[in-house]
Amino acid sequence: MTAVTTPDPQTAAELLAVEERRQRALIDVDLDALDELMEDSLVHIHAPGLTHDKAQLLQHTETRRAYLEITRGDLNLRLIGDDVAVITGPLTNRLRTQEGGERTLAGVATQVLHRGDDGEWRFVSFQLTPYGEQAWTPLPSEQGGRS
Repeated sequence: MTAVTTPDPQTAAELLAVEERRQRALIDVDLDALDELMEDSLVHIHAPGLTHDKAQLLQHTETRRAYLEITRGDLNLRLIGDDVAVITGPLTNRLRTQEGGERTLAGVATQVLHRGDDGEWRFVSFQLTPYGEQAWTPLPSEQGGRS
């Protein structure tokens, strides 16, 4: 069975750098950088459930030019074996709207990356789940450990 571990500091820094490059490429509409950062098999699920493959995400980024600012919070980094990473954590997008205004969308993103034979990390999967109405009261562990 392949172990799930916390990455060493060097690998964690590599993963965070790749995520920062992704953010910058979306904001700058740098399609070449996005092409390099994404596996050809990418599945990108936007917050409303819209699903894009790599080509569609590149087209979406170029056409919409939606990303104005991307902010991440504390991220949970995990490795599965040596060549698969999962990044989970808060994400806030400040976006341009189709009408020319702005909106902010916040939630929790899960990203899966694969380290290729060339040693480079590339995104395989992305999903943003927006914050919404909570149907359940918080668990004791979600209240800072109080019971």
